[in-house]
Order: sequence, then structure tokens, then C-alpha cells
Amino acid sequence: MLYRTLGNTQERVSAIGLGGFHVGHQDEEQESIRIIRSAIDRGITFMDNCWDYNDGVSELRMGKALQDGYRNNVFLMTKIDGRTKELAAKQIDESLARLQTDRVDLLQFHEVIRLEDPDRFFAADGAIAAFLEAKQAGKTRYIGFTGHKDPLVHLRMLEIAKQHNFQFDTVQMPLNVMDAHFRSFEHQVLPVLVEQGIGVLGMKSMADGHILKSKVVKPIECLHYALNLPTSVVITGIDSMEILDQAIEAADTFKPLSSEEVSALLARTAEVAAKGKYEPFKTDNLFDATAANPDWLGLPAA
Repeated sequence: MLYRTLGNTQERVSAIGLGGFHVGHQDEEQESIRIIRSAIDRGITFMDNCWDYNDGVSELRMGKALQDGYRNNVFLMTKIDGRTKELAAKQIDESLARLQTDRVDLLQFHEVIRLEDPDRFFAADGAIAAFLEAKQAGKTRYIGFTGHKDPLVHLRMLEIAKQHNFQFDTVQMPLNVMDAHFRSFEHQVLPVLVEQGIGVLGMKSMADGHILKSKVVKPIECLHYALNLPTSVVITGIDSMEILDQAIEAADTFKPLSSEEVSALLARTAEVAAKGKYEPFKTDNLFDATAANPDWLGLPAA
């Protein structure tokens, strides 16, 4: 397994992260636990999760998998949807209870996909207050945010944070072989994160399989491309032992890509990526869980 430094935190984490959403999909809970523990046994230390994944099932299963000493071997992250201090605090405590731990290593503000989300987060009664109180209480060590819609929203979140004299420890965003051609996080956000020393968490390297439907790239190529960027972690969905093998193989076989190799990959994906067809999280509401469930945000009715 490759290990990298998580931005300015100096934490060493596995370059491959286990996506929390997919470990709630197995028919049998014990299979989810087996996948998680096998990933840890094979060197994956970065565990991704979220308060809303599979109605809490993902956190519950990961919490069980991290018993018997496994919690001590991982860097645990989860995400919170609540935009208000009150709801965010409630969700934080619910996540900790499900995960059977008194702290996560990283707490992230989930699904920053609207231009007004930064204002809500940093409002006087916004979620930032709950996050800071959680950090002071030892419930988390680091704070970050995630989003998948548009790089402009990420840039605005970073700008509003700066106005409040706050710097995030991590930012999670789509980084893949097609992103470079359409509303690109790689081109617009990644350089800012690198300059500021913010840990880069790449996600949607295959866009939940949508990128593979283009038939122009293979799974290992997708993972290698994301690993070749200045990412601290590439979080990937692992819903079976076969997919775990694939993720481990990607780490084992990764070597920095030459500029010629990168150019060849980008040339191969340019035409099919130009309009975002294979990145529906940018162009559709398919991945917008909080839009479908506005009560998770805790905002007053319109």
C-alpha cells in the first residue's frame, strides 16, 4: 500500500481510501464487515463514511467492523449534512454512536453543492459552530468539506472560510480522467489546495461506474490517473472482495505517469468527456442526496 501525507496535518494515510457508501450495500452485514476488515488487513487505513449513507447502515456496519482493535489502525472520517449548529451537533453525536467511537479523525461538511452552502455553514448559528465545538470536545481532530457539483462552489467555500479566518484541513472532490475536460476541479480547485497545504481527497475516479460505460478507459487506468494527481487519498467504492483486489492492485502497480502517458489518457477521453455525460454528479441531481432529503439540512421551509 502507498502512504501519503494528508496536507498540513502531517498524518500518514493510505493513498487508497475505502468508500463508506458501498459498504452498506451487501445483503449480509457480515460481508460488509469482512470487506472492511480485509481492506484494513491489506493496508488501507483511510475510512470514509457519512451520516446519511444508506440511512445510517454504512456507519453501523463500519462501527462493528472497527471493533476488536481495528479502530486503532485506521484514520476515520465521516460527514455531516446539517447546515444549522443544532442539527449538525445532533448528527455528529449520532454518527459517533453508530461508529462506536468517541471521536473521528476527520469530520467533513457534506455535499457543498449550492452557492449558498458556504454562507449557511459560516452563519452565526451555522454548522461551523458545531464542528468547532466538536473539535474542542475531542470528537474530531480535523475539519474538511466535500462536494461534487461545480468547482465554483468549492472556490467560494474556500473564500468564505478565508473571510472568517478559517482554513479547512481537507477538501474532497471529484478527480478523474474526464474531469479535466468539463467544469474541472483538477484545473480550478486543486492548485489552490496544493498552494495552501490542504489535504486533497479525490473521489469519483470512476463515477460509480459511469465513466467505465464510455468504454474508453479501464478501472486501473482511472485509479492510476487519480493517484498521479497531488492527492493525499483516492477514495473508491469497494462493494466486493473482487473490487478490493482491484483497488489493491492499483496501489501495488502505480508508478508516476509520464507527461506523455497523461496526455494520451486525456486525448482518449476528451471527446466523450466534453459535455459531462459520464459525470452525472455535475450535470444531474442523481447524486444530490441532500436535495432529495431537505430535512437532512435542517433549513426552514421556503
